Amino acid sequence: MAGTPPDGGGDRPWESYHTAYTNAKAGMEGVDKEKVQKVIYEMSKGSKYFENEQRKEAITKQKIDHLRAQCAKLTDNDISHFQKVAEHKILELEASRDLSKIWLHTDMDAFYATVEILENPSLKGKPLAVGSMSMIATASYEARKFGVRAAMPGFIGCKLCPELVFVRPNFERYTYYSELTRKVFQRYDPNFVATSLDEAYLNITKVCFDRGITGEEVATELRGAIHQETGLTCSAGVAPNRMIAKVCSDINKPNGQFILPNDQEAVTTFVSTLPIRKIGGIGKVTEQMLRQVLGISTCQEMLQKASFLCALFSESSADFFISVGLGLGGTETPEQRLRKSISCERTFRTTDDCSMLFKKLDSLADNLADDMQKECLKGRTLTLKLKTAAFEVRTRAVTTQNYINSKEDILIYARKLLKAELPLSLRLMGLRMSQLHDEKDDSSTQTQKTLDRFFRTPDNSNVIGANSPSIGNTTGGDNYCTNVMTKVDYLEHDSMDDQALFLHEKNLFVPEGRSSDNYNNDAASSNPLMCDGVGGKELDDDSSSLKGTHTVKFDGQLTSSNATTSSSKPDQLFWINGYICSICGFELPPGFEEERQEHSDFHLAEMLQQEEAVDSTGPLSKERLAERPCSSTPTPKKKLKSSKEGKHIPIDAFFHKVNKNL
Repeated sequence: MAGTPPDGGGDRPWESYHTAYTNAKAGMEGVDKEKVQKVIYEMSKGSKYFENEQRKEAITKQKIDHLRAQCAKLTDNDISHFQKVAEHKILELEASRDLSKIWLHTDMDAFYATVEILENPSLKGKPLAVGSMSMIATASYEARKFGVRAAMPGFIGCKLCPELVFVRPNFERYTYYSELTRKVFQRYDPNFVATSLDEAYLNITKVCFDRGITGEEVATELRGAIHQETGLTCSAGVAPNRMIAKVCSDINKPNGQFILPNDQEAVTTFVSTLPIRKIGGIGKVTEQMLRQVLGISTCQEMLQKASFLCALFSESSADFFISVGLGLGGTETPEQRLRKSISCERTFRTTDDCSMLFKKLDSLADNLADDMQKECLKGRTLTLKLKTAAFEVRTRAVTTQNYINSKEDILIYARKLLKAELPLSLRLMGLRMSQLHDEKDDSSTQTQKTLDRFFRTPDNSNVIGANSPSIGNTTGGDNYCTNVMTKVDYLEHDSMDDQALFLHEKNLFVPEGRSSDNYNNDAASSNPLMCDGVGGKELDDDSSSLKGTHTVKFDGQLTSSNATTSSSKPDQLFWINGYICSICGFELPPGFEEERQEHSDFHLAEMLQQEEAVDSTGPLSKERLAERPCSSTPTPKKKLKSSKEGKHIPIDAFFHKVNKNL
């Protein structure tokens, strides 16, 4: 059975071994898939990667068994009810069909490889792989004939194709050629949506209308312009929506195009026999679940089994599946918004050498800082991503007080995060910055209140004393929190929009020991394929390896176990489990003593300011008014004790006194 972890049993164990490498890609038609799968199995067997794949397959099997059990519980009345629900959804979604737009999806052909061949013509006609023995980023079409493809380790590629030629990646070069292609895109759609260096969506509706030409003519013209400007070829797909346009661009690769008319019958006929795996957003796990539980392998079968989809999956997931069956997709140009995050990561030969790991981190920080400064961005939440030698993925995050984008500032926090994880053997490291701020924006870059705000009068004058220095903001007082990465692209829905690896990881600040399920509402709304209807969240192909994505549990002692409460002041601060602030929930590891002290000072000042406000300006109750003396003679204020009379100056002396007269 597909989905069953290979355990070496049977005469052909490789048949049940499913990896990302075994899926057909453009240019791999005619490849002996069984031979490729057998080589991958034999080369991977016994490795850490193999063990990790086994764990993931076992989890997938559990999901399949769970769905089968839920399906078996459905009664005839249940099925009848959900059939009506499905029919209503189909009518509702069909009514939303928009055939007025013309979308073009363009995809450069083996982009990295063709750029290298363009720069070095001696490579032409040779099986070429851009990458290393550890990982292949792109394979030329000559190499794909042997079963070599992207995301495959180079040593497996060499086994499949002994003549394989390797070239190290040159991203500056790829970026340069990508910019040339984007200048061409702008001629046809100034608001084109680039999803990577080599892919983009263009709304060509206006161009077709203004010039009186067809989508096919635009595609031919655009592909010719790209070749003229860059010397590279691309493939294109034209359809009424983005989802189908992407599928169409893959049909006649390389250097070809496919046009789907803006006609309902043409669209439904096209998708009826389309394998579900061709759809962006349906990955390996989802394909196995739909096929093994419901017997769904084509888009048309999604409509035939719509009642079961509504019964077994969440409403948003069912809507997506039915939309796929109808051939519906996005037709409006997505709004241009400030990007949510910016990141970089590198895969390297497995090492536990601390000095080498810190060198890798230094290089990543340099790249991230450079990218952020080029785009005039600063950020507050820095996430460190680690993939261990056992393919376990961990993420650790820290939220800083101020926005940062310099290499030096990034390294301060990145080094602390990495140091806390060592010793560790790693094969991948990445840095991501989120909570971004555009430097061109005039709004304040300071988002967290600092202690000095509570020592100022409403007119911002310093109240400590005429000759006293003001308390300024510091960059060292940062609040740290651990990231829980809910990388719940379980159905890989967001791959439909070709988002970067980091983009759909939600920062959920969940204390140790709590379930993150209750914190997933926002993430679920952004990804309609996150949660099923039969209990619990669903995970994507890689999620089973995210053992390290729970909140970090640090050893430490509680600073106070008896917190006092009242109606007028917050609890006394103490650290739950040694690292969670009892007042606001921020998580600060015990090693950050200075930051902890400033965090405590922040809450102390906040409490004192609240008390001051209540005592001086807060509304008085009738009982308190009755207790006030009736004499018109003002009560003399108590004099502060001099330094000779006591060791400490009362805290009142540091706050502005307002007029208490009613």
